[in-house]
Amino acid sequence: MQLSPDVRTTIKNELTHFATDLKLSDDQKSRLTTAVEQAREKIEEYRTAHPNVTKAEIVTKLRDARAPLREKLTSFLTPDQLTKWDAEVAKAKSFLGVASA
Repeated sequence: MQLSPDVRTTIKNELTHFATDLKLSDDQKSRLTTAVEQAREKIEEYRTAHPNVTKAEIVTKLRDARAPLREKLTSFLTPDQLTKWDAEVAKAKSFLGVASA
């Protein structure tokens, strides 16, 4: 599931806006970056090991990675931040066409 440069730019802008909206502390920013990067690396490792992977298989891997990521987030985000995070994840799924994932 390769994203076009325009889509990548849109996602980057949305994430920047979202991070501002969450009002993260410097520690939270660092921890969130680390958690998201670890999840992304696992997906990339899977894609490298399975070069013919389908979009459906990537969606399944993303779904599998979401629960451990959210569990990490509960350790450092406030309940209000988690609520906003969940709402943004739902919007992102819709934007990316992964509404059922």
